[in-house]
Amino acid sequence: MRLVLQLVARLLVIVALCLGAATIWATIDAYRSVDRATEASADRVSQALEALYWRELLLRSSRMREQLLPAPDWRTIETMGRIAPGICVEFEPARAFEQPLCGQSKGIGKTPPRWFAAAVHITLGDHATVERPISARAATAGTVRATADPDAAIALAWQHILDNIHVALLMALAIALLASLAIAHTLAPARSIVTALRRMADGQYRTPLPRFRSMELAMIGQAVSELGDRLAQAQEERAVLTRRLLEIRSDERRALARELHDEFGQNLTAILAFANSIEATVGKVETAQDARMISQATRRIMACLRDTLNRLRHPPAEELGLEASLVDLVDSWRSQAATQPLIQLDLQGDLADISGTVAATAYRVAQECLTNALRHGAAREIVLRIERRSGAENALLVRVEDDGGGDAAKVAQSAGFGLTGVSERVAALGGSLSIAPARRGLSVAATIPLAA
Repeated sequence: MRLVLQLVARLLVIVALCLGAATIWATIDAYRSVDRATEASADRVSQALEALYWRELLLRSSRMREQLLPAPDWRTIETMGRIAPGICVEFEPARAFEQPLCGQSKGIGKTPPRWFAAAVHITLGDHATVERPISARAATAGTVRATADPDAAIALAWQHILDNIHVALLMALAIALLASLAIAHTLAPARSIVTALRRMADGQYRTPLPRFRSMELAMIGQAVSELGDRLAQAQEERAVLTRRLLEIRSDERRALARELHDEFGQNLTAILAFANSIEATVGKVETAQDARMISQATRRIMACLRDTLNRLRHPPAEELGLEASLVDLVDSWRSQAATQPLIQLDLQGDLADISGTVAATAYRVAQECLTNALRHGAAREIVLRIERRSGAENALLVRVEDDGGGDAAKVAQSAGFGLTGVSERVAALGGSLSIAPARRGLSVAATIPLAA
């Protein structure tokens, strides 16, 4: 799951929790507002009745105080206006059959669900009754008792919740949307880091990264850049060590070639001379035949030694040049037998100034690939293509294709010492070697940078 979606999902969970908390707070506040309305109604009605009490006392001083209140005109529209909706007020002592005076409760709100009414009643309990005396100086003036209508109080709380929940829901959606956009914008630079890591996986270790405003992303980008620098440095050191190893191996091969030529070559030449002398001077047929067999065995050993010396010495590309050495290589394979497959040599571009290690490596690649195609395949046609690519690429492409079948993946996994050595040579120069299927066989391609 993407990080942006995870953060957005967590944000939605937090918004839902906050919305639930706001709903609970709105319920408690609405329920408490009914208690506040009850107290306010009791205060307003008691103040109004106190003024009525003292007025009746002054105007009708001949009457007994017990007969002053409740006054017959206290249940008026003015008194109704002092009572909050859903609140009922009654006067003590009350007249016979006198009903409480209640505020307007119709249209106070929508009818709440039963589960909400039950939950509020269980959780918050009943509303308290508020009593206020008519006059603090006259205890016999009476008392005002205000109570809240339970159904009206719950309906008012439910309407309060609906009003607040709509606003809270809109705010939650707006916060979630804006926060999602902000999170997506903040994490957008992470794509640059992923792209840089993919380029590093492809070998482009020093990949520049943009400057990040976020401190965390900046630290990650700096760590990725440092990792790329270390990988590039390690790759350069590895290439240097590989080139040094190839030079040491080349020196050892030349030394071994000199030893073989000086020791084995001279001794084999002496053996051949002695065998020819014996064959020419001895008259017995058996002895002459033995000498002839010694001569034949010696010639075969000398031919094998000559081939080994040719492989141990410097490749002809360093002496004859790349183009002439490739022509000589193809001609040598063509002249070995008439049953050899058709070998085509395709040279593209100017190869005259290519020399040194690049030329030697290209020659070794062509030699090894031709050897594998001729000895290990059933090819009828082999194409050796050497192409010099100029411009920004500035590289030498060596490609050998054959129609002898074969599985490219299996050959790449089970590459022998020859292909492994060629791959190391190419990698030491900063190039690459690939094995891929061709139309009817295999294609081995090596790209060697000319800057090497």
